[in-house]
Amino acid sequence: MTKYTDAFIKEMPKSDLHLHLDGSLRIPSLIEMAKKLKINLPSFTEEGLRELVFKDTYASLPDYLHGFQYTCSALRDLENIEQASYELAVDNQNEGVVYIEPRFAPQLLVDVENGLTMETVLEATYKGLERAKKEYNNRPEVKNGSKPEFHYGIISCAMRKFGPKGYSPFYTRFFKSMEYSKEMEVLREGALQMVKAAVKIRDEKGIPIVGIDLAGQESGYPPGKFKAVYDYAHRNFMHKTVHAGEAYGAESIFQAITECHADRIGHGYYLFDENKIVDPNVTDKKKYLNDLITFVADKRTTIEVCLTSNLQTNPEIKSIKDHYFKEMLKNRMSVTICTDNRLVSNTTVSREFKLALDNFEIQPKHLKDIVAYGFKKSFYPGQYIEKRNWAKKVVQHFDEVAKKHGIIDHV
Repeated sequence: MTKYTDAFIKEMPKSDLHLHLDGSLRIPSLIEMAKKLKINLPSFTEEGLRELVFKDTYASLPDYLHGFQYTCSALRDLENIEQASYELAVDNQNEGVVYIEPRFAPQLLVDVENGLTMETVLEATYKGLERAKKEYNNRPEVKNGSKPEFHYGIISCAMRKFGPKGYSPFYTRFFKSMEYSKEMEVLREGALQMVKAAVKIRDEKGIPIVGIDLAGQESGYPPGKFKAVYDYAHRNFMHKTVHAGEAYGAESIFQAITECHADRIGHGYYLFDENKIVDPNVTDKKKYLNDLITFVADKRTTIEVCLTSNLQTNPEIKSIKDHYFKEMLKNRMSVTICTDNRLVSNTTVSREFKLALDNFEIQPKHLKDIVAYGFKKSFYPGQYIEKRNWAKKVVQHFDEVAKKHGIIDHV
């Protein structure tokens, strides 16, 4: 197994395509924001929050998600959104990450009475990210071409599940306004309103909202139920990713690709598990999985892999070496290494790469491919030729870093 040093992993150019803004705040900033908004946190020290909320291990998925009530409350303030977005970009830049796609559900932050609309929330996010981008790209080593430029795109999430109260001011009002509709009608319409807002704000304000996502409780709310939402995005030239195969079977991934036009899949863990298939129409599960795996691999539909997050939320994974990432590698699938939630999972992109490289056989040439997928399969804002030229420069920089660290002969 090739040994990759921490210094090489940090210096090599990286991306993060599956990165939740509301799960990636700095703890000192969260404490500061909470005090400003008079939010009652379980602790007002970093040590206390690490012990009580943002832990290294979690008992269950609800335990993992517990902290989002505090981060979302803190982000219902435009200055706080801008600050969190800026700091997220800077934290990534400081570990060699030159492209990110922060995602979040603006509906969870919207509070019209306090000036938080879909538009102002997304504008505040844009301001923070853009400020960090301009500062970084004005550095001498970037301007002279020694390091690649930093770029980003924003992904707006629809929520599979929300209720009449307790989710956000927006969702409480929305659910009330559709009290005579069935639950799925309300959920689908809520998602459609988000996508329409994202398209309109992208087109009219020039904010780089590059894609949409479907997040939240997967079991019971498979992608196919949101086909009309994704059709609208597809017709309006919006890139598409879907949380699929994280807590539900391979048929969720199948629906994401065939009914929602998914360009990428978030997690995709159960693509390899026959036992998770529940669709009675699938009579030959082995053939179904083989066909789907081949289809995903052949189409180069990229899987956004989040190793630490999967270990923390899925008790079925007893050890990192049991993770289906090994099957993704064996099948030469298009994969990219992501954090999911830097705060909640207490991780960084460098840590995720180290976890992968220390536990799976990944030769330098294969590593280069994985790094390249993060840029080539990104939803980079701008013209294709711009993306192509930029991605080429980033991959060339990977070669330079590999040579510096003595592994170029193997790339």
